[in-house]
Amino acid sequence: MFHFINIQWLALATCLSLSFGSVSAADLDPKAISIKLPDDIKWVTNPSGSETAVLVGDPSKPGLYVVLNKWKAHHNSKPHSHPNDRFITVISGTWWVGTGTDYNPDNLKPVPAGSFVTHYGNEVHYDGARDGDTILQIVGIGPATSTPASAK
Repeated sequence: MFHFINIQWLALATCLSLSFGSVSAADLDPKAISIKLPDDIKWVTNPSGSETAVLVGDPSKPGLYVVLNKWKAHHNSKPHSHPNDRFITVISGTWWVGTGTDYNPDNLKPVPAGSFVTHYGNEVHYDGARDGDTILQIVGIGPATSTPASAK
């Protein structure tokens, strides 16, 4: 049931974020709604070749968080795991994913835009982008730490 509720919430959040592109926030009660237009979203560049934008919560602390992750073309992570399940929607581009501790970018499998993926807690995976940028929406419960597979 938890997974089903999250899928519905993600679908609603994505639809709302896409449909409010032309709404003026000045016409709305800020106690009832908060809108971040694309220019208001602050992206932070990471050493891994990705960019992250926190939309809700704080991934470094306990509790719910929602982030956008933009994998730049020709960048991907090495095998790692997270302590909690993460629920991921591919917003644009093709996301490339692999599992296990044997890092082999040739074995990555494509996940197209519109797909929904669950990364299960404490299971090893790696991921990224090939020829084009990929944007993901990631929802999880923090803290969202990452443990390299070699450290397991």
